[in-house]
Amino acid sequence: MLINILALNISAQDKHYYQQDFPPEEFQERRNKIYDEIGDKAIALIQGEPSVKGFNVFRQSNTFYYLSGIEIAHSYLLIDGRNRQTTLFLPHRDKSRERGEGKVLSVEDADLIKQLTGIENVQGYEKMGYLGGFYRLKFPTLYTPFSPSEAHMQSRDEILSGQGRQFSDPWDKAVSRRGQFIQLIRERYPQYEIKDLSPFLDEMRAIKSKREIDLIRIASEQAGLGIMEAIRSTKPGIMEYQLDAATNFVFSNNGSRSEGYRSITASGTNAYMGHYWQNNDVLVDGELILMDVAPDYRYYTSDVARMWPVNGKYSKDQRTLYGFIVKYRNVLLKYIKPGITADEVMDLSAKEMKPIWEQTKFSKEIYKEAARLVLEFRGHMSHPVGMAVHDIGLYKNQTLKPGMVFSIDPMMWIHEERLYIRMEDVVVVTENGVENLSDNIPAELDELEALMNEVGIVQLKPAVFK
Repeated sequence: MLINILALNISAQDKHYYQQDFPPEEFQERRNKIYDEIGDKAIALIQGEPSVKGFNVFRQSNTFYYLSGIEIAHSYLLIDGRNRQTTLFLPHRDKSRERGEGKVLSVEDADLIKQLTGIENVQGYEKMGYLGGFYRLKFPTLYTPFSPSEAHMQSRDEILSGQGRQFSDPWDKAVSRRGQFIQLIRERYPQYEIKDLSPFLDEMRAIKSKREIDLIRIASEQAGLGIMEAIRSTKPGIMEYQLDAATNFVFSNNGSRSEGYRSITASGTNAYMGHYWQNNDVLVDGELILMDVAPDYRYYTSDVARMWPVNGKYSKDQRTLYGFIVKYRNVLLKYIKPGITADEVMDLSAKEMKPIWEQTKFSKEIYKEAARLVLEFRGHMSHPVGMAVHDIGLYKNQTLKPGMVFSIDPMMWIHEERLYIRMEDVVVVTENGVENLSDNIPAELDELEALMNEVGIVQLKPAVFK
């Protein structure tokens, strides 16, 4: 899948400075769609991520990477609707930094960057001042994304929730970087009509290309491998975060540099909290573990979850409840295809599952009622997945189309006992139906139990310091 970058007559060393998963033509096709959308009397301005603070590793924003593949801090893209060309604005070379960290692409590498990316123009970011002169004579409209940019382990919904909490603090007057950027454009260049590019970018990202699907498939397979290693490593007395460590070893060992989101490794009633993240409890004999985890693999992730017993054997009730969710997941997969809506998939699945619910012998009435409510809940076809775990681009308000990637997430709540039962897979709609991108990890209960009898690579032991 790697692009043959050496065929471009670029040195082996230079190839390390730019991604190898997408050819320049794919980024150009994406920018062509923006040219078509904004028309010949507008420009679009995209801001990249700033330099990291401390010793964090820089990761470009999803939007900037999606349109260019560029991983350079303080970069800007100017997409010109009239001449259908793009200008990349970059910082200048910082020689002292490069002595300590190694080469960083800068405007001084303009010729190399043009060859790598296919972007027509590369200039220093101080040249952006011409937005108020030359460009204003031709363009009355400037598009820029209004929605916050997603960076490492971020999804837009979580960013907005975090901003809401921050803005409610009367002692914190910080403004969002996106809002500050838009305000700065308005102040410096009031002659432009500023319009939001986010809805169109969301629409573009809703349909994944073949190369994007290939990356999500790898991320999904790695998520499965990581969870299987955690299953093999499970035993009473170890910590939740140790299972998380087992998955991260697998991710790193297979080419991913980090998690795509903070993992949910929740034993017992911790699973009742849907986004539990502390992961600091001891695994207890008799309890179930929910693990929801995936890597960040070259700017793409997945969203995979399974539940298994700490002691290696599902109890009768655990087998009944989790087994019901597995059956519902299998039915959902049967009906996903192009030309049908998510609601229609769930209606057909609920209809097929009703006789199974009626025939299932639940030990408690509250279990039976909880399973009945599973068939009424409308969230089992959950959220898009792609560059972010909660990716942008709606699919529920339309019929399914090939290239749509999302999670199927059947779940059950038993509030009286603070129990939560679910599993999760990531699927892509194909021309003829659906592909489960995470089907390398077993789903059936007997298969999951069998995994616990296998010897893991990591061989976890109870933590010395808890």
